[in-house]
Amino acid sequence: MTSEKQVVLVTGAGSGIGREVALALTQANFTVAICGRKKHSLDETVKLAETADSIFAYECDVTDESAVEDMVKQIAAQHGRLDGVFNNAGTNVPAMSIDELTLAQWKQVIDVNLTGAFIVARAAFRQMRAQSPQGGRIVNNGSISAHVPRPGSVPYTVSKHAITGLTRTLSLDGRAFNIACGQIDIGNAASAMTEQISAGIVQADGSVKSEPTMNVIHIADAVVNMMGLPLSANVQFMTIMASGMPFIGRG
Repeated sequence: MTSEKQVVLVTGAGSGIGREVALALTQANFTVAICGRKKHSLDETVKLAETADSIFAYECDVTDESAVEDMVKQIAAQHGRLDGVFNNAGTNVPAMSIDELTLAQWKQVIDVNLTGAFIVARAAFRQMRAQSPQGGRIVNNGSISAHVPRPGSVPYTVSKHAITGLTRTLSLDGRAFNIACGQIDIGNAASAMTEQISAGIVQADGSVKSEPTMNVIHIADAVVNMMGLPLSANVQFMTIMASGMPFIGRG
């Protein structure tokens, strides 16, 4: 079966940013494959889609190499190709200084945010390189933390700085195969992961302040725009954030 629509995979699509992006892509006439670790959450995303025949769920842990490889093969077999990936799955641990951080906590964040993103990107790159017509687009979910850290955020900040390196390298290596790669750096999108930001979060000077957030639909619209470009054009890096957050001049 070959889809006439562009086929896009969204990881971490059982909630938050991933869910909103997946739903926005279906509304924009993409065929959307979603993945996550919790089947019931993926099922909820599918139920929310206006066009249920354009969204397909795959229960998959992005840190599981064989599971990711199998999923990408299934997507290609079912839809004929893979045109895009929103590399979104991520996690975090509570804020703490490095001396309080356990190795297990470090690995938890790095395994999902960095190694998982690598595993997904590698599988997608392989499929995009092999298919005909050749090519595709990978959009990595970075963060404001890819530029500057929050206090006590060693594993998360390191993972997001590394995502920038992954984006740059894929952009370069993908040129020969018509594979574009861009990154969206998000600041204070309202989601379960940012509830503490509205309640009050530690600033660089040690004070605790509430920060503004923005509706996650704005991130979804931005990703749809990035995915909708022809492969002759690319948004290399986009920063989208709540206007009043202390990113500009943080610290």
